[in-house]
Formats: sequence, C-alpha cells, structure tokens
Amino acid sequence: MPRLIALFCLLYAVSVHADAPQNFAAAKKIAWRLYAERPNTFYCGCAYNGKQVDLASCGYKVRKQQRRAQRLEWEHVVPAWVIGHQRQCWQQGGRRNCTRSDPQFKAAEADLHNLVPSIGEVNGDRSNYALGMLGDKPRQYGACPMVVNFKQKTAMPPEQARGASARIYLYMADHYKLRLSKLDRRTYEAWNRQYPISEWERWRNQKVGCVMGHGNPYIGAVDQGRCPALRRAGDTRRTSG
Repeated sequence: MPRLIALFCLLYAVSVHADAPQNFAAAKKIAWRLYAERPNTFYCGCAYNGKQVDLASCGYKVRKQQRRAQRLEWEHVVPAWVIGHQRQCWQQGGRRNCTRSDPQFKAAEADLHNLVPSIGEVNGDRSNYALGMLGDKPRQYGACPMVVNFKQKTAMPPEQARGASARIYLYMADHYKLRLSKLDRRTYEAWNRQYPISEWERWRNQKVGCVMGHGNPYIGAVDQGRCPALRRAGDTRRTSG
C-alpha cells in the first residue's frame, strides 16, 4: 500500500507539472501567451505590442540604448547569476554550463514565477544587481521611476513593483534554496509587509500557476478549476480565453 501511494503521488506530480516549461527558451514562448491580455512592462508600466515597446505610453526616456529600449525582453527578477553563481556548474563553465548540466538550475531559470516583461534597456542596466533601497532620485528613465546605481550595483524598483518583486524573491529563495544576504532578506520581507498583494499579482499568480502546477505561496494558492486546458510547453499557438 505505501508503494502504491508513493506511485500515485509521483504520477500526480508529473501530471501537475506536465505543462511547466523545460527550459528558458520554452518559458519565454509561454510568457508571450500568458501576458497577452495585459501587455505592460513590469517596472515602468509601458504598453507593448509584440517585441516593440511603446515608450511614450509611460513617459519613458531613453538613458543610453535607443534600440534596446524599444525592445521587449523577458527578465528574471531574481537574476540567473543569483540562482547559479554559487553552484559547481557555474564555477566550471558559467550559465551555459549550468543550463546544460544542472537540472535544478535549468528548472529555476525556466520558472515563470520569476519571469516578467521588461524594457530591454532597463533589463540590461539592472544586470544581475540586487533590488534594494537607494537614496537616488528616479530621473534616469523619464517618468519611469526605476533607479539603477551602477557604483553600488543596486536597482531600486518603483513602489508599485516592490511588493511583487519581494514576493518573487522570497518564493525563489524558498523554492530553490537560494542564499540571500541578511540585508536583502530583511528588505524583501519589509517590502512584502509594506506593499499589499495587488490584483495584478493575483491575476498573474493564477495564470502562471496553471502552467507551473503551483502558485507562489506568498501570494496564494492556484484555483486548478479555473485553469484552461493549456497546451504543452513550447507550443505557441493561440488559445481562446
């Protein structure tokens, strides 16, 4: 009997995660579909159509890279460097080696809970910097109140993105056993308390959770009854609803 129960649990787990993307490329393809009904960038709130960002829609001013600023990119809120740099695979060959040889890194890299639509220039400027508080005034990107301090290697998201960012960080740290510094953990726990869960986060948690097979526990559980019959990871054909 215990063996039958264990087998059932294993089969259930496999079925629940059947649609979860198996790699970062597949995750990006699925992300396009998930965010199609609310196509706005995470930090700045710019509208986008396909890979083209409408910078005027949020008053964004290009800091330096005009072409990349106009391009929509999928950003890891918890950077791939944070996920992998302490792992043996990274030390032996960097991110590419981890993607090729480390199943846990590959799963974390493809986790849709950690993936958001971002202005390419902001994604590039943020790089692998931690998110945190800064004394700088938000004037680098026009009306978008994102701040990147290159000397301190820290990025401060706009207030409307701090709670969501914190809950993503805390989820990733718990789910993949990532080590956060004491300062970073205190910051994200404070943001989690200070900034309530938004309607957008609940919407996103449901959409992403249906694909991943689980929600972000810092936001809430996924209603499996509301999950559509999604196609397998990597299938980008449009579905209704």
